[in-house]
Amino acid sequence: MSWMRRVTRRTAELRDARQERKAECRARREAGGTREEMGPPPSGFALLPWLLMGLGAFSNLLQGRTPNPWIGGIGLLVFNSLYVSVVFQAFDKRRREAPYTRIALIAMGLLTCGLALAYGGSWLMFFPLLGLAAGAVVRGRRLGQVGIGLAAVAGAVAGLKEGWDALNIAYGTFLSTMVTAAILSLSEAVRELRAAREELAHRAVEQERLRFSRDLHDLLGHTMSVIVVKSEAARRLAHRDLDAALAQVADIESVGRQALTEIREAVTGYREGSLATELDRARSALTAAGIEPVVRQSGPPLAAQTEALLGWVVREAVTNVVRHSGAARCEISVDGGPERVRLRVHDNGRGAAAEPPRPGVGGTGLKGLTERLGSAGGSLVTGPATRGFTVTAELPVLPGGTEPDGVRERERAG
Repeated sequence: MSWMRRVTRRTAELRDARQERKAECRARREAGGTREEMGPPPSGFALLPWLLMGLGAFSNLLQGRTPNPWIGGIGLLVFNSLYVSVVFQAFDKRRREAPYTRIALIAMGLLTCGLALAYGGSWLMFFPLLGLAAGAVVRGRRLGQVGIGLAAVAGAVAGLKEGWDALNIAYGTFLSTMVTAAILSLSEAVRELRAAREELAHRAVEQERLRFSRDLHDLLGHTMSVIVVKSEAARRLAHRDLDAALAQVADIESVGRQALTEIREAVTGYREGSLATELDRARSALTAAGIEPVVRQSGPPLAAQTEALLGWVVREAVTNVVRHSGAARCEISVDGGPERVRLRVHDNGRGAAAEPPRPGVGGTGLKGLTERLGSAGGSLVTGPATRGFTVTAELPVLPGGTEPDGVRERERAG
């Protein structure tokens, strides 16, 4: 029969899947990891031992105590086949809800009633088996109705054959239905939660890797640019102004020490950027590169998170100006409003200050800045201006700063 072939094929598939899981667990243990197996295995093998409840009927067939033994034997074979098919379908949600599984379960119910009415005695034990299969398939709101209905049918049929002993059959049927459904639902929920936990852990690792990649790129890109520019300045000044050259060397040492501190903070994830510090560094780096810096800042104090994000923008934009623009002047303005704050970096170079984001590479250059600002509800716009290149960043104003008596205005020109 086609359904027997399906059962055999499905049994082989589940056996292969179980062997693969065992091999995976063994590999994890050898690698030093542990894998926690919680609840029954996700296959119908956990429910097969309960078929031993039908040994009484099988024994009656062998001993010739059953009238029309051929009918009883065929009925026993069909019931066991349907039971195996249903319980193996029950561990896959799509197969469990398929019409074939429901039809097979109804056929089991009709066959159980027929065999119990025809023979009684040990054949009534098929009702708890029917309840077990029903509990494996039926989940959710209809479970109570199905459990009570099966118990009532089992009690009525058993009452016709065994009298008051029908209470035990009805109770056993109801108990097997409800307990099986509860255990399997709980184990399925545990497996789903464990899978969700593993997925969250995987995403956390990916996010931390992305954060570290962004921080390392932005930190080293800016720091190395400043060191190169100041080293070139020290080399040019060494022959004609030794004191000025030594001052540049001292700045290189200071930048290097600060870079070590920032890298340690980036590794541990506790780095908090300061917009004022980044503006001072930007002014120093631009001056060393022979670019006139103009820095303007207005508005109320900003939250620490906003300052950190804008500090990253200043660092990356100024690094690109020093590396690529060939500009003579760079203007940095910070304008804070009641709802949004805007940072604008404009140079008068040849319009090549931006490092174009590379497709498929996250966390580098302006693409990394776009991701940082986007996650905070902000935006980053870059593009050539009439003369030079402009980087504009906007962020919503976050709570966290105390309002001053007035709006501060500051303008510094190097």
